[in-house]
Amino acid sequence: MSRSQDGLSIGELAQRTDVPAATLRSWEDRYGFPRPRRLAGGHRRYRESDIAQIGEVLRLRASGMSLQAAIGQAAARAADAEPSVFAGLRRRHPALVPQELRKATLLALTRAIEDECCARAGQAALFAGFQQQRFYRQSQERWQELARTARVVVVFADFATSAAGVSPVQVRLPPDAPLRREWFLVCAARDYPAFVSGWEFPGQKDTPDAARRFEVLWSVDPAAVRDAAVICARLARSLFPGLGRLEDELPSGSPPASADLHRAMGLLTRMTGYLDKRE
Repeated sequence: MSRSQDGLSIGELAQRTDVPAATLRSWEDRYGFPRPRRLAGGHRRYRESDIAQIGEVLRLRASGMSLQAAIGQAAARAADAEPSVFAGLRRRHPALVPQELRKATLLALTRAIEDECCARAGQAALFAGFQQQRFYRQSQERWQELARTARVVVVFADFATSAAGVSPVQVRLPPDAPLRREWFLVCAARDYPAFVSGWEFPGQKDTPDAARRFEVLWSVDPAAVRDAAVICARLARSLFPGLGRLEDELPSGSPPASADLHRAMGLLTRMTGYLDKRE
């Protein structure tokens, strides 16, 4: 059954979740869940993210929780999840300065963080967004090596399905996910915290891949990195409920960023901008 451009019909949602349409209507009447959008003719339309929330309800029910409590917990968890890593960081850390960079420069910055993480950060929690599966496949061997010594590794892309039985863990991004236009890497570790996060400007269909432009944030401030990791962990759980609480795997105890560190980040941000313009 094909997916409507307006969203999923209740029949499609029932088919994708194995929950009968009559049951979904009953949940909506009694608990206001799931909450569809109504078309002009009154027909219900649902989002891809509703599939993950219903899956979470079913998992909680299987663990012995009442239906009302399971729906309440699943809805609360979904509300905690930022839909975008970049937007979540802008909101939480408005002092971070965004830069406009080409994909080639963004890739170089990402690879530098990956290399340092592999060389220095034992037992890190790693999260990465690749937009498309084909981009991940180009780096899959590298990420499998990173996963050998990391505490947890999760990658996001337009995979056919999510998969927890592989390393790294793969989280599928539905077609309407804001992360489909984002690129990010988060290395949460006590001795080497770092992240880079960017969103792709629209209207670049005919732009060569390496020249595609992104608005980018990056930082080695432990507080900002932990927030980035928390956003990623909650997003992973909302999109793939079977993963559980990845927040519990994040390291703690990193010292706050010093004034010297902030000055160094400012200098490196300017250097990155100049290098990008020279290409």
